[in-house]
Amino acid sequence: MKKVLGVAAFAVLGVVALSSCRKDYECVSSNGTVIDACNNCKNKGIIKASFDSNCAYYGGTVQTK
Repeated sequence: MKKVLGVAAFAVLGVVALSSCRKDYECVSSNGTVIDACNNCKNKGIIKASFDSNCAYYGGTVQTK
């Protein structure tokens, strides 16, 4: 019984972790125009960091959708 509960708890934590790590971001200019969008991006990592730096280069701010 302990093994079943352990496996079930691990599965639930895995689903929660995987569902919350990807988000949609937009790079928005000061006048409200969307410069770029990153759909289903990983919250941490090279893709998000690259999107943030590109957005800052063009003078925009990153917002979540």
